[in-house]
Amino acid sequence: MLSGVLGAVGLVGAIVFGARHVSHVAAGRMFSVDDVPPRAVAMVLGAKADRDRPSAFLAARLDLAVDLYEKGTIRAVLVSGDNRAQSNHETTVMRDYLVDRGVPAEKVVEDPAGFDTYDSCVRARDVFGVKEMVILTQLYHLERAVTICEDIGVDAVGVGDVTARDKFPDLYYKGEKREWAANLKMEWDLLSRRKPQQDPFDGTLLEAAGQD
Repeated sequence: MLSGVLGAVGLVGAIVFGARHVSHVAAGRMFSVDDVPPRAVAMVLGAKADRDRPSAFLAARLDLAVDLYEKGTIRAVLVSGDNRAQSNHETTVMRDYLVDRGVPAEKVVEDPAGFDTYDSCVRARDVFGVKEMVILTQLYHLERAVTICEDIGVDAVGVGDVTARDKFPDLYYKGEKREWAANLKMEWDLLSRRKPQQDPFDGTLLEAAGQD
């Protein structure tokens, strides 16, 4: 009985710690499309892709990238996700969506092994040479993504989509609740310095962003 109570208290404490951690680190680093500081690169984090098209949540993230590119706030886009067939080739779908909406193909670079947020952030740094960027995802996800990047030495700001909240409130709320557990995983990843898939350096993104 006592051990169960202690375990529950410990879990609640860890959840509160994780929530406060991401809130503290991301404070002052989340912006709107209109006021986000310019960066050469934006990273769109992957989400569910349907066959040959992004889900509504993923499309909303990609629309932010289109807006920022059209405004001249960013010069290149890294689309990071799971490009295996079992995930409906997320990054290919993301790239095609952006190109269809006017972002030049040579300005969109895929990271096909961004299997989770931590992987995407670490690989942006190690594989693609990113030192600073704008992160694009849903607002409930943004604090965690910014926190990971800041912890690993990437200067990150972000824009969070809220249109999905208005269109799909139930799904959006479920996403918010999942962040409690996702924050715990983040803490473990940051503590353990887990290594994502290791690939050779790829300078394509820096070239696309005019930073080669």
